[in-house]
Amino acid sequence: MEDLWFIFFSFLTATLIFFITKKFLWSLNSKLPPSPTPLPIIGHLHLIKKYPLPQALRHLSSNYGPVLFLKFGCRNVLTLSSPDSIEECFTNHDVTLANRPKTITSDHFSYGYKNFGFAPYGDLWRTLRRLSTLEVFSSASLQKNSSIRNEEVSNLCLIIFRLSRDSRIVDLKYQFTLLTAHIMLRLVSGKRGVKKSDPESEKRFLDDFKLRFFSSMSMNVCDYFPVLRWIGYKGLEKRVIDMQRMRDEYLQRLIDDIRMKNIDSSGSVVEKFLKLQESEPEFYADDVIKGIIVLMFNGGTDTSPVAMEWAVSLLLNHPDKLEKLREEIKSNVKHKGLIQDSDLSSLPYLRCVIYETLRLYPAAPLLLPHCSSKRFNLGNYEIPENIMLLVNAWAVHRDGELWEEANVFKPERFEGFVGDRDGFRFLPFGVGRRACPAAGLGMRVVSLAVGALVQCFEWEKVEAGDIDMRPVFGVAMAKAEPLVALPKPWSEMVPILSQL
Repeated sequence: MEDLWFIFFSFLTATLIFFITKKFLWSLNSKLPPSPTPLPIIGHLHLIKKYPLPQALRHLSSNYGPVLFLKFGCRNVLTLSSPDSIEECFTNHDVTLANRPKTITSDHFSYGYKNFGFAPYGDLWRTLRRLSTLEVFSSASLQKNSSIRNEEVSNLCLIIFRLSRDSRIVDLKYQFTLLTAHIMLRLVSGKRGVKKSDPESEKRFLDDFKLRFFSSMSMNVCDYFPVLRWIGYKGLEKRVIDMQRMRDEYLQRLIDDIRMKNIDSSGSVVEKFLKLQESEPEFYADDVIKGIIVLMFNGGTDTSPVAMEWAVSLLLNHPDKLEKLREEIKSNVKHKGLIQDSDLSSLPYLRCVIYETLRLYPAAPLLLPHCSSKRFNLGNYEIPENIMLLVNAWAVHRDGELWEEANVFKPERFEGFVGDRDGFRFLPFGVGRRACPAAGLGMRVVSLAVGALVQCFEWEKVEAGDIDMRPVFGVAMAKAEPLVALPKPWSEMVPILSQL
């Protein structure tokens, strides 16, 4: 019955869409970028259903060029897959492209578009972004909370050490996800998810955390076909509303506990913003604080574990690179103990390994979408207002004309590399005003975890041959097959691990 309703309303709106599209194209004098011929109603969605979206867009760009105009249902979409086009957009038109497209999830998860992830570009966004960077992601803040990262990575190594004594296979995807969830929760509230690290408690905590905060920022079919939202298609919006209610109750309880001093939250993000709330209660309302927490939980716990998993997988498939990294750690970590956050600056090859991992397997292969606030010119093309922009970082990172042996894992290519961008051909943390403000935090968490596992353990594959590196494209690009491996502690690390 739902499918019949969909067909009925689709045909009902087809004529209207046709005339609107015709008028729209006429108003631009057909100066749009190249585009395949769209189908009525669905636009170009039929051209991308056979492949994951980044691969499908790269295939289309190889035929039509790196600047491509598409229609996904009722949405106009501009895709970029060349450094030149990306640079022009985010230097000459960065302000125009400083918005995010509105979606069902952003309508309900953004607390009235009052957090810097979804807020329209303007004074409110600038203020929230500046405060969040200062209080959470600045170099000074990262230095202050380095002990949290050190302690949680130490706990990760202890868990794996205990499993190794029983010769047990380790599910690294699970362990990396648990690690980042604990780190982000401690940064936000000052407390761990569970006090004691027993397996059952950890699993219950992570299951509950994932239920509320993982993979909730993606678009869905109703964002491309608004008529489906009007008829309540498959209850999609209701599920979003129910999830928002569930997470909001959790976040409000967390804030209230800290406000009432029910938990020790010294130096936490919530405590900092509650102090600001005392002087400006209207601006620093609870909804603003909850919006910042949601972004930290969504962004921090969905992407960093994926990057760790890809990095270790690549190292296991390239034992020469793994040995080179281990030798660097042995030579440059002078103290007799587990690698610390303060050691990362003296481990340039580790940084190269992480960068090369992010090049081959960017956590956000299409970055997060942008939306134009007005019409603008891109070269000889006229780009309409309210168009959704997708930057195909995955395609740029694997372009053979930009990278020598583009599909080969070569960390050495980043030796001497400074910063986190290379001529708009390396975009792991986004670009422009909406680039990820937590890039420094993410690099430190991923580097510290990968470095510690290489320092402490010799890793064996569970099965012969290379580890399966097939990706699953989504908001974050995950491995199709979760990484599992068998750890064996290095003899010189056993006394250190035994004392953790």
